[in-house]
Amino acid sequence: MADVTGADLYISANCIDIDDWAGADEAKKLRIVNVASRDLARFYPQYTIPDAAVYEFANVLATVFGDTAGIAQKGVVSTSVGGKVSVNFKDSAVNGPGGSTRKYIPQAALDLIGAENGVKLALRRTGRLVL
Repeated sequence: MADVTGADLYISANCIDIDDWAGADEAKKLRIVNVASRDLARFYPQYTIPDAAVYEFANVLATVFGDTAGIAQKGVVSTSVGGKVSVNFKDSAVNGPGGSTRKYIPQAALDLIGAENGVKLALRRTGRLVL
């Protein structure tokens, strides 16, 4: 079962950008792991979800819902910290509150789920185009 201790160990050893995860308090980390686990199970109910996939997704969610990105999601276009650091957000960064976390699932998490279940999962689905 995925947990914060496991996530801390996995993310610090296997992920490149861990600043938002490392900066989150224990309660937020727990919420992130819970959401990552719940959403992967909901989006891929037919598959066994390995803890490593949860941790990959949790690290991404920590960044997406971190302090700086959270400001952009709330609609702030520009902010400064103590007059020394200024942050401007592109329009594409402002997604607004709510929405599905599915768009944030990294390919690494899908690869881990696929390897666990002997299938290949991809971020993009192929479909038919009828003209």
